[in-house]
Amino acid sequence: MIALVAVAVAGTLAAGGAVSVALDRSSTLEFCVSCHSMQAPYTEYQASPHFRNASGVRAVCSDCHVPHETGPKLLAKLGAAKDVWHEALGTIDTPEKFERNRLRMAQQVWARMEATDSRECRSCHLASAMDPHKQRPKSDQMTKGLAKGESCIACHKGIAHKLPDMSSGYRATWEQLVADAASEGARANDLYTLATTPFFLDRPAAAQDGESAGKLLPASPVKVLARNGDWVQVRVSGWAQEGAERLIYVAKGQRIMTAVMPDETTEKLERGTPVLDPETELTWTPVSLTVWVQRQGLFSDINRLWAYGAEMYQASCSSCHGLTPINHFLPNQWTGALADMKNNITLDDEQYRFMLKYLQMHAGH
Repeated sequence: MIALVAVAVAGTLAAGGAVSVALDRSSTLEFCVSCHSMQAPYTEYQASPHFRNASGVRAVCSDCHVPHETGPKLLAKLGAAKDVWHEALGTIDTPEKFERNRLRMAQQVWARMEATDSRECRSCHLASAMDPHKQRPKSDQMTKGLAKGESCIACHKGIAHKLPDMSSGYRATWEQLVADAASEGARANDLYTLATTPFFLDRPAAAQDGESAGKLLPASPVKVLARNGDWVQVRVSGWAQEGAERLIYVAKGQRIMTAVMPDETTEKLERGTPVLDPETELTWTPVSLTVWVQRQGLFSDINRLWAYGAEMYQASCSSCHGLTPINHFLPNQWTGALADMKNNITLDDEQYRFMLKYLQMHAGH
């Protein structure tokens, strides 16, 4: 009996030792970069401060990508089996394939780090051991972020590897939206504009490529009244401020634009009963306008439009700091807040208008 127990104990110790050795060996830098597809990230890593720095302290792959505690480490190793599978499939075995997948892979790592509050970062970088007075002035922003409970990875992306093209994800989403809108053919009765869309008061003017009577802003709802070839007659509804009827807003008192038009077009507005806003003492009137627009710029699923806006916001505004909660600002405040950051983001005017609309429609109240 004692012999059996001894054998069992010895076997357990041997197995445990084998597992420990396997965990250690598979966490070495040499093991991590032994796959052909890891040569590109290895080269990038060699140019980073994690590889070479003034202090001579080197962090290897496992310091950032593998948990240090045994339980989470085992789970991470089991999850890494998919990497072996994709190595066999050749998912990223060429530079072109790697670049196509770079954003997806980076987002997976960032999400994992966010979920663990940048656990692996904090195993080396202890906030309690930092002396802010010896850091660069720019680091003061990071100190404030830590005080607010932000995760390290919220600001420190692209530290050891090249930052992916953050726009590639939402640009692909946009291309799919445009394709799906064309396929859908504006058959639904409740639709939304994909982008800034010119409108006309009558079908002949639209057909003759005449001057438009105004423009609808992105993600603006319209109700279909009639269809004629590639054109759709729609009703646009919203609120107009007294004395500034050239702009139609989503709601009274909220500067979320639906449509903009010249003075002559305002004569065609159908007006309801004016309402005095007690907070601003401004008078607002419910209005509607019947116009013609091209069907190719209309789509039925507002949730997919908002998903595009969310993806654009995530990609554009989370590289330098933690993402500001959308409900942190009121709809009218987002106009100024986003304008302050406009020079720090790489959006064209159309993308900027869409993201502003998304933020305002999901803002705090």
